[in-house]
Amino acid sequence: MKESVLDILIYLFENYFDADLDCAPEPDRDTLRDELERAGFSEREVGRALEWLEQLSADPNRAGAIPGSRAIRVFDAREQARLDTECRGYILYLENIGIISPAQRELVIDRLLALDVQQIDIEQVKWVVLMVLFSQPGQQSAYLRMEDLVFDNRLQVVH
Repeated sequence: MKESVLDILIYLFENYFDADLDCAPEPDRDTLRDELERAGFSEREVGRALEWLEQLSADPNRAGAIPGSRAIRVFDAREQARLDTECRGYILYLENIGIISPAQRELVIDRLLALDVQQIDIEQVKWVVLMVLFSQPGQQSAYLRMEDLVFDNRLQVVH
């Protein structure tokens, strides 16, 4: 099975994190590792995915001071190489419509660049935004709006 870190993260998100929180306690790292390996994911990629999640929750304030709403976000060469114009525009669109804040935008960009893919696409951006919003308290409304964007698009593709 050729999987990526994002494949594992989506699997975790769909099977553990997006479930009803009252059903069961959140599994620990070792339990998740065992479950993922039993599901067929490689040990190496499982480790990388769990590290990605740890970095997501490591320091919610690590983005530091973010300039006011009139600031322009300039993507550096490394970001431009991995995030094409469509992805960069979509991230800024999500910020402009109020789904993500400037600090969350920076966290999204950081987590996207931490994925193990050379070129990032819109679907990957959507999933990472969803995971960032889910990981932060008080973001239920933004999360639900983003969830609609992620899953409504999937339904349109199927039909």
